[in-house]
Amino acid sequence: MARFRPARRTRSSQTTPPSRTTPAGRTAPPGRAEPTGGRPPKPGDVTAAIPVQLQVAAGYAWRLIVVAIALWGLGQILAATTAVVIPLAVALLLTALLMPIAVLLNHRLNIPRHAASAITVLAFLAIVIGLLSLAGTRLVAGVTDLVDQAGLGIDRVTDWLQNGPLHIGGDKIAEYIQTGREWVSENSQTLSRGALRASGTATEFAAGTLIAMISTFFFLAEGDRIWAWLVRLMPEQAQSAIHEGFRRGFVSLGAYARTQCLVAAVDAVFITLGARALDLPLLIPMALIIFFASFIPIIGAFVSGALAVLVALVTQGPVAALIMLAVILAVQQIEGHVLQPVLMSKAVALHPLAVILGVGLGSFLLGIVGALFAVPFLAVVNATVSYWSGRDTFPGLARGMSAVGSSPKKLAGEQDGASVDDVEKEEQQRLRRIGSASPDALRRTHRREQVARES
Repeated sequence: MARFRPARRTRSSQTTPPSRTTPAGRTAPPGRAEPTGGRPPKPGDVTAAIPVQLQVAAGYAWRLIVVAIALWGLGQILAATTAVVIPLAVALLLTALLMPIAVLLNHRLNIPRHAASAITVLAFLAIVIGLLSLAGTRLVAGVTDLVDQAGLGIDRVTDWLQNGPLHIGGDKIAEYIQTGREWVSENSQTLSRGALRASGTATEFAAGTLIAMISTFFFLAEGDRIWAWLVRLMPEQAQSAIHEGFRRGFVSLGAYARTQCLVAAVDAVFITLGARALDLPLLIPMALIIFFASFIPIIGAFVSGALAVLVALVTQGPVAALIMLAVILAVQQIEGHVLQPVLMSKAVALHPLAVILGVGLGSFLLGIVGALFAVPFLAVVNATVSYWSGRDTFPGLARGMSAVGSSPKKLAGEQDGASVDDVEKEEQQRLRRIGSASPDALRRTHRREQVARES
């Protein structure tokens, strides 16, 4: 009997292990390990060898560089066209400020839109020109008295410097005065050139004022038509988002302009009353300077108030100057803790740090013009970007309410009378404590506010 022998296994009959796919997408040979980190990558694997975090950082970096270059180019264009851009920006602010009056004349009294806009602009010009004429008349009439009082005030200040806590001798004061006279004498040509430039600036100011007034009239009368034409130039799929976003930005701009105007008036009135109590001269010119300067938040009223302190110093002495300074600081505290929270809608309020940084950056880049328009620009950007990111600060617009016929607080749902339950009160109380805010808590608060506004 033949002996049974098992068949010999050949290499081809052995089970072949399954092939594996490497991270780069190539099939690794059987029995061979995938490339490890220690093995140098091939030329096509350079990107795969870069850490993901570095790739993300590089992506952010070059995009930020492109955005910065675009903003720099836009800034150069704006700097080259300031003679037109600044009047247009002023016209936008005036339009947001005067729009309720034009709407009242057009909607309630049925006056045609062009006639209502013309009446609004002419009334505004009459008020401004009247106030400036009154201030100029008082300024001319009070210059002589101011010079006399300034002479006596300088003598009081000199006596205080000599006999007060500083003990600055008369020779030292005379040296300072002589140094000032020498500086004026040495820089007389520079001052003359500055006066000539000022005359040219006055011409540019007159031309800019004319452009601003004409633009304000057309923005009031046909602003909606102009805006609709601009939106139609955008891609069709982006028209709705751009229109709705900037509608909310315009509401925010109007709320800011009207609130800041009222705050500036309160600052001017109370500081002027303090100056009147101290019997300071030139009250009306001082009040107008404080009013217009207060349109630059935080900084404007303080800097213009320094003028009142200086007038008090040279006319009434150091004690009156200290009292005037105390009045200005008290008015600033009332503005920051009472007027701004009460008058400014929650939906358009900006954080004080954002206001300070915005004013500082705007003044650094564009001077006083940047300081004036920094906060309105931030208010528009805040409302617009909030809508694009899914947070509608004015849900009333989505319900069909008018952007020019309704108040910002009503559009934001702050006048709906929505009740606040105990849970929300407890949440708000907890958020007032330092270090208690968290993303979840802020998200819950925002969700409850949205529900209250939309209900």
